[in-house]
Amino acid sequence: MKRPWKDVSVSLRDGMVTWPGDPECHIKRVNRMEDGAVCNLTHLSMSAHTGTHMDAPRHFIADGITMEQMPFEAVIGRCRVFEIECEDQMQITVDDLKKLKLSPRQRVLFKTRNSTRSWAMNEFDKDFISIRADAAQYLVDHEVMTVGVDYLSIGGHGKDVVETHQILLGAGIWVIEGLNLAEIKPGYYELICLPIKLEGADGAPCRVVLR
Repeated sequence: MKRPWKDVSVSLRDGMVTWPGDPECHIKRVNRMEDGAVCNLTHLSMSAHTGTHMDAPRHFIADGITMEQMPFEAVIGRCRVFEIECEDQMQITVDDLKKLKLSPRQRVLFKTRNSTRSWAMNEFDKDFISIRADAAQYLVDHEVMTVGVDYLSIGGHGKDVVETHQILLGAGIWVIEGLNLAEIKPGYYELICLPIKLEGADGAPCRVVLR
């Protein structure tokens, strides 16, 4: 019997943490059966980059392709979860990546302290672990297909956020952000990550499961 799927998405909820400056997440029941409505109806208002989501190249590349053009190969198939204890304590560096066995066309997810620390905070964690720009280039040079991280951005807050996105997205690497890998051990998994099909969008919320 195959092992059960594990959900590594964060739950969307009213008022949840978002990237500073992004629209707040508002989830409101506008029709309520307990108030006499014939059905319950929920209204959502949020950025496409809220919670667990994907970035399309268009997010930082002016003529990049958009979310509905994403190939399923990028988000369905075998992946590898790497647990990284960053030597510089703030960013994943080239030295950190050199310790890993990266392969072309590989889907890689990085588990850091973010999964237990950052998502436990009620406010945005400015000190989350991110990917440094030269490490992003290292991933490009090793021709990985998909990169996933366990907080809201591959680039850091106030450091390398633009450069890291431009390097990875500009190379056609698909990006999953906002994972929670707290209960996931390093190793190989089956990955299914399906973003909402938003036409012309630079990103979209998604549900991500591993087995």
